[in-house]
Amino acid sequence: MAVNTLHQFDIGALPAIDHGRLAEVIKAGAVEDAQVYGARGGWHVVVKAGGQVRALAASRSGHLRLFTKIDTLISYLAGIGISHFQVDATRFADATIRTRTRADRSEAMRATHEAAAYVRHLQEAVQAARDETTPRMPNELVEAEFAERRAAARKKGRDGSKA
Repeated sequence: MAVNTLHQFDIGALPAIDHGRLAEVIKAGAVEDAQVYGARGGWHVVVKAGGQVRALAASRSGHLRLFTKIDTLISYLAGIGISHFQVDATRFADATIRTRTRADRSEAMRATHEAAAYVRHLQEAVQAARDETTPRMPNELVEAEFAERRAAARKKGRDGSKA
């Protein structure tokens, strides 16, 4: 038994059913029919259970649930136990699919890639330093060289001349 056709009712005017309640109705075996209707930007689900026709709504907001991709919708319905349903794409034909873009995600991904490249650079530099085979200068020579530099700087500071 078909729910109705899209032309006979406004989906937005239907009473809503959220995911939790729909799952309960399915578990009880009370779903008589399910239909998917094309809309601007995606697909709506309408079910008939206990003689009542209801539109699937988002649990938190209560707004009609809009699936932007039909394969996501099919996976959802199969996951909750609805394997047979009808599709009415009448209004979908004129719909323009909206794409969800988030500029902040693009920037975050760029920053993540830059950070990863910097980490790789640091790891390579540390490894290169560890692999260095040039003989190292003994600490006594380094201390002596810097002692000479400090003495020259002190002398320059006292008499204003260059060392």
